[in-house]
Amino acid sequence: MLIGPNLEDKTLVSSVTGKDHLGQINEINVIEERPLSIYLNSQEIVTAMTIGDHPKYLALGFLKNQKLIKEDEKITGIDFDDETRTVVVRTENESNYEQKIKKKIRTSGCAVGTVFGDMMESVEEIILPESKIKISWLYDLAKEISQINSLYLEVGAIHGTVLCLENKPLIYMEDVGRHNAVDKVAGWLFSTKTNPEDKILYTTGRLTSEMVVKCANMGIPTLVSRSGFTAWGVELAKLTNMTLIGRLRGKRFVCLSGENRLIYDAI
Repeated sequence: MLIGPNLEDKTLVSSVTGKDHLGQINEINVIEERPLSIYLNSQEIVTAMTIGDHPKYLALGFLKNQKLIKEDEKITGIDFDDETRTVVVRTENESNYEQKIKKKIRTSGCAVGTVFGDMMESVEEIILPESKIKISWLYDLAKEISQINSLYLEVGAIHGTVLCLENKPLIYMEDVGRHNAVDKVAGWLFSTKTNPEDKILYTTGRLTSEMVVKCANMGIPTLVSRSGFTAWGVELAKLTNMTLIGRLRGKRFVCLSGENRLIYDAI
């Protein structure tokens, strides 16, 4: 993979002591959770709870997915201060944040997700390209991703999001909130100018409306999860021409949007 979980970063976990069901004292590792304030130029946008890795990708991806910066926006700088836990994204042009702040929507995301109203509205204008998906790719990804050394396997209490090309994982991001993990992937895509149209986004979280909208705004035509769906998530996937696959476990899955794009090469 180009980027994967960094198990050597000891700042991401803490050691705590407690008693188990037998009354025995155990010391275990738990995931860290710390605030990160995101600024767009001189305006504070949000303070997110995050594990702390890849703060610049998280900030850039959040702003991009929230439509606070445009696709062709010129980024003049991204500054991260570890002491104050602050990221400042600087752009050549001023944003229309004041108008967007009036249309906030509280979502079902972990760690309290928030999106801006026109982010949800913009999805009506998106028609994703039709991308064929081989069943064998899904089976390979389900197996390989489950075996990758990750913070989830180490300490749990965390979500993962993987950017894939066919049956190959490229970028693996983790965070306490699934939307944060997706935003990190979005930040990497935006900063590297990587083509999203032939990619698959795999998530361990639920396929909610927010997840579908973020994936659509990133231009990724296929969203896959080992978890389930919400009705609005399915509706938005169909609206944007997205292939939506959930409950992927082993060699079982359910496709509720874009079924005609599946290639059954490994029945």
